[in-house]
Amino acid sequence: MNPLDQAIASGAFSERLQATFPLILGVDVAGVVEAVGDGPAPFSIGDRVFGQLLTPGSLGAYADYVAVAADATVASVPDAISSEVAATLPTPGVTALQLARSLEPSAAKTVAVVGAAGAVGGFLTQLLAAAGARVLAVSLPPQADRVRGYGAHAVIDATATPTDHIRELVPSGVDALVDLVSDPAHFALLADSVRPGGTAISTTYVADIDGLAKKNIQAVNFAVQMTAADLETVAALTASGQLIPPPIRTVRFEDVPDLLNVGGNSFDGKTVVRPE
Repeated sequence: MNPLDQAIASGAFSERLQATFPLILGVDVAGVVEAVGDGPAPFSIGDRVFGQLLTPGSLGAYADYVAVAADATVASVPDAISSEVAATLPTPGVTALQLARSLEPSAAKTVAVVGAAGAVGGFLTQLLAAAGARVLAVSLPPQADRVRGYGAHAVIDATATPTDHIRELVPSGVDALVDLVSDPAHFALLADSVRPGGTAISTTYVADIDGLAKKNIQAVNFAVQMTAADLETVAALTASGQLIPPPIRTVRFEDVPDLLNVGGNSFDGKTVVRPE
């Protein structure tokens, strides 16, 4: 389950996603190929695959079976990772991978990651730290130890005016801010911690691009561009132990409606919906 699933269910994506009802929810998926259609196919019956199905006609990961086109954004699951782990990777893992790439070269940069304990934030913190960046991770206090384990240089309490603490650590301003959770007002405050010439990225599409440009800050409203190649990269990094997946729990189909309600999914990790 992803925040994106909740956004689709709430109607927040109605202008970006043309839905046909009845709509089966669920974007990220992992499973075993049960059948293939006529003509060339990239996978065979019995192959373990995973991917993101955010295309018209392909939504429906909360299901026993899902049909996808031959060119759908899916990839093979390495033997070293389970299907449950694979199901947590597509949207969070590829988003983090592409965010990290957008900040290259990241060695010696100081990057504030807001929402660092979430799935995207956790993967991104690991990728940036591995590339040599100094990561200031903003998260809730109970998540601090886990985020430190991802390689964060410092962990900042999200409930205690993060901008002030970021400025205390980096008076001249961070090279980049990646904010995965904030509303427009909070993002604007956090963007004040970015140095002139730096970058402020929002994945919730709340960055004031023109306003920040006047402060010589490059603002980006980031959207992931899913590819099979990036799925393969994330899977390989996870299989080799270079990426640590978030805590995982599994639930049943009947649990999904309550979890999709605002505040319904309070689990500190990734929730995987598993068919009986």
